[in-house]
Amino acid sequence: METELKEKLDFESARQRLKGVVNRTPLVFNQRLSQKYDCEIYLKREDMQVVRSYKLRGAYNMISSLPEEQLQNGVVCASAGNHAQGFAFSCNKLGVKGVVFMPEITPKQKVKQTEMFGNGHIEIVLTGDTFDDCLQEALAYTTAHNMTFIPPFDDHRIIEGQGTVAMEIIEDLPGTDMVIVPIGGGGLAAGTGNYLKTVKPSIELIGTEPEGAPSMTEALRAGEPVTLPSINRFVDGAAVKRIGELTFSLCKNVLNDILLIPEGKACSAILKLYNEDAIVVEPAGALSVAALDFMRDRIKGKKVVCIISGGNNDIDRMQEIKELSLLYEGLKHYFVIRFPQRPGALKLFVNNVLGPGDDITRFEFIKKTERERGPALVGIELRTADDYAALIQRMEAHRFDYKPINQDQTLFEYLV
Repeated sequence: METELKEKLDFESARQRLKGVVNRTPLVFNQRLSQKYDCEIYLKREDMQVVRSYKLRGAYNMISSLPEEQLQNGVVCASAGNHAQGFAFSCNKLGVKGVVFMPEITPKQKVKQTEMFGNGHIEIVLTGDTFDDCLQEALAYTTAHNMTFIPPFDDHRIIEGQGTVAMEIIEDLPGTDMVIVPIGGGGLAAGTGNYLKTVKPSIELIGTEPEGAPSMTEALRAGEPVTLPSINRFVDGAAVKRIGELTFSLCKNVLNDILLIPEGKACSAILKLYNEDAIVVEPAGALSVAALDFMRDRIKGKKVVCIISGGNNDIDRMQEIKELSLLYEGLKHYFVIRFPQRPGALKLFVNNVLGPGDDITRFEFIKKTERERGPALVGIELRTADDYAALIQRMEAHRFDYKPINQDQTLFEYLV
């Protein structure tokens, strides 16, 4: 199947179909990251695509290649957001009726953007908690209405469309040594990987997945796609329970490595790109840059391209992003603290336990009738992660009964 599938991929034809529709996104040298990692870091800015993600390439390539009789019946897609926007733009551009199924938890910004790009040519149906849930609804609807389903990743026309990203990379930087690519369903990795390995076999292709949704990692371990029992949905653009059958077949022999990126690490990358480079990226779009810290020795002296897959980040999520980053970096800690039953215990805690750079960000008595005596939920932000040990020493020295809850997932979700 793999050989037959590779023969179907026609990247040049896909590029011709996409001419005048998609942006040729810039490949930008990043001075800050290059100095930090002692190599040449380039960012492939798919966040600057027409719909602010690479997904338009695959969606338009597939829809525009369908026979007229199929287009007349309309098309359907299921998407966590970015594929939906590319799909909607394509329907509007080609004058085709489309129906978009999205998970109920999809950020409002992505829903509104999808409506805007569709410009009256699409209908949106919000259903299910995950992409996989809404996918089943979309497939049933497609069959019932004799329409054509446009998958987010598992079709050779989608894959070859995404592969045009790699064509631009090689043309702009022929000396590329490594490409780091985010993986959700695997369409971008399959397309870029197969093109890159065909024209320059020596290039290293490094896949990155969110730690809470390792569908490609587990598929490679099992030798076939597997369905994960549960996933962390935070990196919504790359959180799928099951990798594609076709994408797995194409990725397994072109990926040189795959890294799992903690969600908090992706958040740190988002904040740095925003604060230091004025680049707005979504969680999935930050995975490739977040991976650099885990590859310092491996990338030294090389020309490395990080694909920034998308910039559709809802501003309402920024507080959550900051919180997850602080937790990951060890700068924010939550405790349940039982204050000693003596006068002035709270004052003692503030004056003698907190360090000069520590800041209380949350304080809430758990039992409202036992103020200054009962347990309290306390959130503390530190100046540096190294300050944590001293904070613990001072709590013990002053005989405060405490329980850290950062790593107790059940208690953390219940209280925080």
